Amino acid sequence: MKYLILLAFASISLYAQETQLTDALATKLSEMPLKCIEQEYPNKTAHIINSLQEVSLSPKDLHPSFYGCFDWHSSVHGHWMLLKILKEKPNLAQSWRITKILDKSFNAESLKKEAQYFTKYDLAKNFERTYGWAWILKLDEELATWDTPQAKTWHQNMKPLTDEILRMWKDYLPKQTYPNRTGVHPNSAFAIGFAIDWARKIGDKDFENQLIQKAKSFYLKDEKTPAYLEPDGSDFFSPSLEIADLMRRVLSQKDFENWLDQFYDKRSLENISQIPVVSDLSDYQTVHLVGLSFSKAWCMKGISRALSNSHPLKKQFEDTAEHFLKNGMPLMFSSNYGGDHWLASFAVFAISNVD
Repeated sequence: MKYLILLAFASISLYAQETQLTDALATKLSEMPLKCIEQEYPNKTAHIINSLQEVSLSPKDLHPSFYGCFDWHSSVHGHWMLLKILKEKPNLAQSWRITKILDKSFNAESLKKEAQYFTKYDLAKNFERTYGWAWILKLDEELATWDTPQAKTWHQNMKPLTDEILRMWKDYLPKQTYPNRTGVHPNSAFAIGFAIDWARKIGDKDFENQLIQKAKSFYLKDEKTPAYLEPDGSDFFSPSLEIADLMRRVLSQKDFENWLDQFYDKRSLENISQIPVVSDLSDYQTVHLVGLSFSKAWCMKGISRALSNSHPLKKQFEDTAEHFLKNGMPLMFSSNYGGDHWLASFAVFAISNVD
């Protein structure tokens, strides 16, 4: 038994050193969503029950494609992650398993039911707004940019759901008077950033312009952001870094650098570079702080890439991002289902640094 425990720790230590998506790391990471995509329970449905008839509906009744991985949004970004790995590492031993699961989830009838959910049930238009919506667009973006017959079929099957998300978002965006600056799911900067990525890849210029204007109205005048107060106890986003990662998407390099210099002061910069303390990896809320390392890494990498070589934060953020990745990896592999059902997606996005 002692030998097996030591062997397990040695395996974790080996993977924890990797911050590039090698075949070995991709294989190890893919095991997490492969285990949970079809695991229906435990489940946090977040469905608002409107009548007695809805009480008995199971997660799979409500969401025939995205019922696993504890909650809908985690299932969605688990699918994104498997798709990303399949695209980049098509020769992995488990590629056939990934393909089989994706083919089942991307079934045309199931995805039509996913789209119908938002109009079938009262109050469902608020479901997963806008975190889950953002991951649907990221998933659709990944499909749209893969030129294979199977990907084209999956992308076409996704269209009713993507169209419904887009319809709701375009309806909601003019009504969104204020941003949500939280460090968890409702964070507006994260979602708008993903939506801009999708709009640019798909070529929806009208939606892109609406998002850019909303981003500027929310954040362009921000100065001396109080990032020295971050994080809250269950954050998986840095509110300030998500804003900065969004603004590098919508401003020219010169304007972004001028904005960034006013956005952070020394105290806040020092604080956001600190590794989060995760006191209990078995706690479903506290383990969010492992994800914070990954999201900080992808934000800092994106911001660093947008800066000129002469800007002092370019190298600092690049190096700190690597530090966060190396911190998050061993913690992710040591968590229970509270981390297993979603952290690998964040790790893959941080490593890939996808725009």
